Amino acid sequence: MAGEVELIGDGDGVVVTGEPSAVERFLERAGLLPYASEFSLRKLRPLLKAGADIAETAAGVAEQSALYLKLTPESAKRLKDAGGLMKTKTKGISHAMLGETGKNSLKWLQVEDGSGSLLSNPSVLSGVGGLMSQAAQQAEARELKELLVRIDEKLDDVRRAQRDAVLAQMRSAAAAIDEAVVLRAHGGDPKTTWDKVSGVSESILNVQEEALLALGALADKVEGKRKAGELKRATQEIEREVAVQLAVLARCFELQDEFRIVEIDHVLATAPENLAGHRLGVAAAREQRRSAVVGHTTHLMAQMDAAGGIANENILLHAGAARAVAGSLNSAAASIDDFHSPLGIESTRDALTTPSRREAFRDPKQRTTAGKEIGQKALIGIGSVGAIALSVVVGAKSSSKSST
Repeated sequence: MAGEVELIGDGDGVVVTGEPSAVERFLERAGLLPYASEFSLRKLRPLLKAGADIAETAAGVAEQSALYLKLTPESAKRLKDAGGLMKTKTKGISHAMLGETGKNSLKWLQVEDGSGSLLSNPSVLSGVGGLMSQAAQQAEARELKELLVRIDEKLDDVRRAQRDAVLAQMRSAAAAIDEAVVLRAHGGDPKTTWDKVSGVSESILNVQEEALLALGALADKVEGKRKAGELKRATQEIEREVAVQLAVLARCFELQDEFRIVEIDHVLATAPENLAGHRLGVAAAREQRRSAVVGHTTHLMAQMDAAGGIANENILLHAGAARAVAGSLNSAAASIDDFHSPLGIESTRDALTTPSRREAFRDPKQRTTAGKEIGQKALIGIGSVGAIALSVVVGAKSSSKSST
């Protein structure tokens, strides 16, 4: 019917198909229309073989409008609230039909198939899954390009040159992929386009691995440090250097996304019967990539959070250094969260705050820590400043005991 739309999802996003006005009306009511992008169904035609029923399906596909929506936590919740999607026989693909029941409401109508459904042809459904994988990679690549612009604005000339020196290691790979993307955008031959990029992935992976190792080295900079001044210097260095490695990783991931888009075109054109399995392999590779990133960034932030905790234990004597550590730590965490966002990784970390000196003075642990440090310095002749500070702490302890 005219008010019916069909939704097909794969975990990363959802394609909404149907009569154009119905598709737009559904997404508008869900508050998601501004976030949807065009999704072409033309590439499904080669998957359809001869036959009257197939011809009817092809005609139905050609008449339909389709929009792609990348799933964020918010959009996923809105779709779930609307009723949710059911799994299909094609692994990794979920589905729902939606029929209009009134002027202001839509009701989920879960179906297995039907004459107007894309599910009526398994090859078409597999093809939609492949195109959705491409759409997810395209959306991620666009967001990574925007991220690179933001990072570049934060880098000074020295670190920009440092980043460029690393990226130069995959300059030829980047040039080949960029050319392939242009050819694809103009309807170029999938086989010729694939031939241009088929051997470039190794250099990208090598640079990516070096950037991940560099993140691990940054985490080591704060390990074992206990003095406030050392922690301040280490966390400030990490704050400056982490942006370089994130920029390198963002460019690697952007190129990998574009490489996969061309790769799926090649499979669709040369081995469509393998498209479903290849799509699942691409999804698994993306998840593996995400896991590698999360492992390194989580380790880095755990080390920095530990450093922040140590600095916060020394507020009475090193408030300035503690605040500097917290500032560098929160800045690095914000950069990492910004990098995670295009990859679909949610932030679960709260910003580190530092207590005031007044709050710290009320804390017995803070006074004990300060007293120990002052006592050690007094032994090597810290002078009048240390003596004054020591008397304050000792006086505070005495006052505390006499009041009990």
